[in-house]
Amino acid sequence: MQTRALIDKYYGGNQEARKILQAHSAQVAKLAVSVATHVERTEAVDIEFVEQAALLHDIGMLYTDTPKLACFGDKPYICHGIIGAELLRKEGLPRHALVCERHIGVGLSVEDIREQELPLPHRDMSPQTLEEKIVAYADLFYSKTAPGKRTAEKVRSSLARFDNKKVDIFNRWHQKFQP
Repeated sequence: MQTRALIDKYYGGNQEARKILQAHSAQVAKLAVSVATHVERTEAVDIEFVEQAALLHDIGMLYTDTPKLACFGDKPYICHGIIGAELLRKEGLPRHALVCERHIGVGLSVEDIREQELPLPHRDMSPQTLEEKIVAYADLFYSKTAPGKRTAEKVRSSLARFDNKKVDIFNRWHQKFQP
């Protein structure tokens, strides 16, 4: 599969957003592959899929109203996961689509969506597979707007704004995934 061709298909007319997407996704993919390689010592991991999914996990951001990312769509940023999932399902990539849908933070439960009144379908959008968890974990360390890798403490602090259950999930992942 050609991830670059898919990105070109959707981002061809917006070079600035494409550049932001590709820089962020490359960082996430590099860490995700490193984590997958580490985990593969004890569990079976589809490393090729992890890399592809990490490169495509934010493909839906173009259709959000996020000017700081050069995106001028009509949806709130929180919708980028479900938008990306729709795009990838249309491309015949249902497994990659699930990564898009489930990578927000450490995942969104139906309760999260209802309590925060998020403009998302009321269904569980938490990572289920090992590969989905690895991509979501790697994504937590990189921002599209700030350079460099976040520390685990900064990730914890960011997640704590929502609730300690999110921090607990991250801590379990971090213990398992830290290369």
